[in-house]
Amino acid sequence: MKNKIPFSWPTYSFKEVAEVITGTTPSTNHPEYYGDFIPFIGPAELGGVEPITKSSKNLSDEGAKQARLLPKEAVLICCIGATIGKVGFSGKKLATNQQINALVCNNNIVFPRYVFYYCRTLESLFRHQGSSTTLPLLPKGRFQEIKIPVPPLEEQKRIAEILDQAEELRRKRKEAIAQLDTLNQSIFIEMFGDPVKNFKGWNITKVGEVADVQGGLQVSSAARKKYPREIPYLRVANVYRGYLDLSEIKMMRATDTEIHRTLLKKNDLLIVEGHGNPNEIGRVALWNGSINDCIHQNHIIRARFEIHKIIPLYACHYLNSPGGRQHLLKSGKTTSGLNTISVSEVRATPVLLPPLSLQKEFAQRVEAVEELKKSHRASLLELDALFASLQHRAFKGEL
Repeated sequence: MKNKIPFSWPTYSFKEVAEVITGTTPSTNHPEYYGDFIPFIGPAELGGVEPITKSSKNLSDEGAKQARLLPKEAVLICCIGATIGKVGFSGKKLATNQQINALVCNNNIVFPRYVFYYCRTLESLFRHQGSSTTLPLLPKGRFQEIKIPVPPLEEQKRIAEILDQAEELRRKRKEAIAQLDTLNQSIFIEMFGDPVKNFKGWNITKVGEVADVQGGLQVSSAARKKYPREIPYLRVANVYRGYLDLSEIKMMRATDTEIHRTLLKKNDLLIVEGHGNPNEIGRVALWNGSINDCIHQNHIIRARFEIHKIIPLYACHYLNSPGGRQHLLKSGKTTSGLNTISVSEVRATPVLLPPLSLQKEFAQRVEAVEELKKSHRASLLELDALFASLQHRAFKGEL
């Protein structure tokens, strides 16, 4: 690790400040070992900051006797597999599988929450120390020799408290954003009702009758590298349910004819055509026009609505609603592990057609919520940067 440790802080190996316990998996040939008594933790449960108190898999009383039980406030580190270096913190008595090493801290020397936060800074070190085989592995013998700076206990507690407070601010901001997401759903139901039951008796049309629906370009065309223009394009990784992630935009070469056909305009709906997870096909986001001259690949279907008939923001929320998604979920087909929908299936998707004035009112209310979410997201980015800075400085003795 590159962090400069204060010269006045002694360093100790993990094995000198904690008992190192490797998890084990009770035999799956004995179904009686599994039940609802003790959370059984795997790498998927690691990575968060909140203490872990539950798991998707649990052990029975009998299964707990076959496992290595860990107390509350154990630090959990994944040491095998693709997620090597992920860290967790036990919030109650639990057990882990063999991919996880636990540090049961000596409370006379180290404060568990301090050790947890320090281990979170070591992910790259854990990966570097691991073997570079197909299945990365950090052996227990090497793991337990890793060094940790040990300031006085009161200083450890102070550092952990500062980082906990910073994390609490992040958690509350994330909760606020999630509540605003729920608010948009509530506004939709309040104004338009359940799309499946349509108790309000709205007219029903099909997407293809109120929108121009268009497929995208195949990226892997062998001839593409000879085409005259290079242009940014959107792919599945950019389109999520109700929002865009434009942090990584890729480029492709295309002809003028292709660009003319697939060039995006503000308020186009982008619909995911193919995904490994069947529940993710048909997810929809509204194009915000933030990139000039941007096109889309064939795994994204574009729907351009006639705004005198249907407001795009309303259509986006409708197609992302549980009721609006039903047709596309039923229409999905699986080929070579990829779930797909076709342009014709998007065109055939039913959509409720409430009065345009009501759609506009909905759009105005949602836009107000989105502005608030935008503010919260900006604040969250600042809090993320603050947390990263505090965590970096904490173990250099700069807090």
